[in-house]
Amino acid sequence: MTSRFFHTLPLLALLLVGTTACAQTSTLASERDPAIALTAETQAALTPMDVLQALKDGNERFLAGTPVSRDFLGQVRETAGGQFPMAAILGCIDSRVPHEIIFDKGVGDIFSARVAGNFVNTDILGSLEFATAAAGSKVIVVLGHTECGAVKGACDHVELGNLTSTLANIAPAVYAVGDLIPGERSSANKDYVQAVAHENVEMTVRNMVERSPVMHGLVEEGKLIVIGAMHDVATGEVIFMEESMITAETL
Repeated sequence: MTSRFFHTLPLLALLLVGTTACAQTSTLASERDPAIALTAETQAALTPMDVLQALKDGNERFLAGTPVSRDFLGQVRETAGGQFPMAAILGCIDSRVPHEIIFDKGVGDIFSARVAGNFVNTDILGSLEFATAAAGSKVIVVLGHTECGAVKGACDHVELGNLTSTLANIAPAVYAVGDLIPGERSSANKDYVQAVAHENVEMTVRNMVERSPVMHGLVEEGKLIVIGAMHDVATGEVIFMEESMITAETL
């Protein structure tokens, strides 16, 4: 009995070492100190689902009023030699939707691409291809928001200088919603505006992956997730549109 016990000890030791190693990897990936700037090592350890959860957790901290205490100037120095962001956010230019703040992120954590109406064109696609294929970001969030002036303008078919061609990019969402929402088809109908904003996000998620072979390939390899979300400017909450998420399994 004693002999059998001592023969078992080496096996137990190996199991404990293996378990500890796995735990350390998990800690590196999902429980890193968010106050410390990302490095090549910590970025590589993160999975797309880790990053998505980190964004959700960050918004929860923002809503609770418990943001991480950061030394932003220290992070500036830490990232001066290189950047290793975890995610890229494609959002509107609206001043009420500051990406780093609502996701409680620091310097070097996210790429931020912004255009009125959060749509994709060649310039945005190229920027996001750099963020993912070149710089290693694991998640792209297409972030719409409530009370979007660009969406309201598209709903009202506004024509104003260069804004006219900008709003034309949102027109497909306006036509897609059509008569699905009761009431007036204009910015006076808040439900209609919200439906168009939601549809615009979903269409942008799909268009992005369809129009970019680079991002399509990253998704196919399991290295990238693309998902839509809506930010409520009245509450600060970000609601992720899980049904819009594109992964290797949903391509």
